[in-house]
Amino acid sequence: MNKKGAIMKKGRNWVWIMGIVSFLLLLETPLIHAWELKDFLSPFHFSVTVEEEYNSNIYSTNKNTKDDFITNVSTGLTYSKAEKNYGIDLNFQTGYIFYAKYHDLNFLSIGPSALNAWYALTPRLTFRITDYITRSDAAKENIYNASGPNQFYLSTVRGKPAIYIRNVFQPSIDYKFGQENLFSVLYRNNYYNINSNNPRFEDSMENTINPRLTYWFDIHNGISLDYYLTYYTYQRSPDQLTNAVTPRYTYRFDPRTSIFGEFRFEYQDLKSPGVDYNVYNPSLGIQYQFSPTLTGTAQVGWFWQVPVRGEQTDGPSFNLSLTKKTEKTTYTLAFNGGYTEDYGTAQNLGFTQTYAVYGTIKHQLTQKMSLGLTGSVAREEYSSDRKEWVYGIWGDASYLILKWLTGSAQVSYTENHSNLKIESYRDIRGGLKLTATF
Repeated sequence: MNKKGAIMKKGRNWVWIMGIVSFLLLLETPLIHAWELKDFLSPFHFSVTVEEEYNSNIYSTNKNTKDDFITNVSTGLTYSKAEKNYGIDLNFQTGYIFYAKYHDLNFLSIGPSALNAWYALTPRLTFRITDYITRSDAAKENIYNASGPNQFYLSTVRGKPAIYIRNVFQPSIDYKFGQENLFSVLYRNNYYNINSNNPRFEDSMENTINPRLTYWFDIHNGISLDYYLTYYTYQRSPDQLTNAVTPRYTYRFDPRTSIFGEFRFEYQDLKSPGVDYNVYNPSLGIQYQFSPTLTGTAQVGWFWQVPVRGEQTDGPSFNLSLTKKTEKTTYTLAFNGGYTEDYGTAQNLGFTQTYAVYGTIKHQLTQKMSLGLTGSVAREEYSSDRKEWVYGIWGDASYLILKWLTGSAQVSYTENHSNLKIESYRDIRGGLKLTATF
């Protein structure tokens, strides 16, 4: 079996895992009692969505751009249930994408869909399972565990859209041995498969073991230790083994104010002809709650990337953020800088210096209507000579037409300005969506 076949075979394991998990969880439901069938069905909700979108640059190219109207007809199933010792949240969506002009691009989509389930074996010991799956042809892929909307991986699929599947399966176990003391072990299988003959894009598989420890000596002094061991398997690129550890010490003055210091060390071991490297990143930070509705974090440090051969890279690292939550409005403003490692994606761009500002506003205008606005500006400097400015702004509005019917609208503008002209592009999008939920 070739390397790509092995990756794809392993990636199919999630189907069996999801089926076994679903069966075990159903054993905990009242389905076994016919007279409680209504109670069993009540957490289920079924939805149908019809969406029409205009995209000014479906190939994300610098010249000879192609536009099109894209129709998405999808169905969704949600299930949410929480009991004393277990809980299940399931959100599954699938649909069909129709291109008005370029019919050869039509495809069956999945998600993004997610499963989050937990079972308390004892009051201190909890077993959890999460699963995320998407099947899409979006040029910029959403980060599956992003902290906010419209956050994407660095890799971009330019040219003819390529359908990809990402499935992230994560079982974990948590042991709580004090009010704030916790030991956990997480395993992650991250499968990525892209249907493209373009040699720039490739399949990959990530397997990670991630133990974590949080321990407070007293109300003021606490430590944490976060370690992970990751093995990446690629279709063509050199496979790699990652060892990374981040110890942190926190001093808490009071419930509103904490300061901390941490040191991140990482060793990337790449098979030949890849170049191994170490990363060192010490930093200091503070977390402060200005008021019950306003919190802030400031973390500043310096990083060094030291390869076994070639020039080292270094620069400032920082994470400055403010979040304000009121009864109707949530604001977030963040400045992030340092480095990103783009692995397990379409292009696997590797170690990249990144500096970005990101802001988002979500406002509940009325009981039935909500508005959202997100904007970002980023500077990306790759390990090659490629350097880019990336701009984006996204707006959305949602209105509850009927108790079971929601209408929404989205509009966006993104631009990638690169020193390599072939990598530059811009696109404008606008869409309308109707969702009926039963």
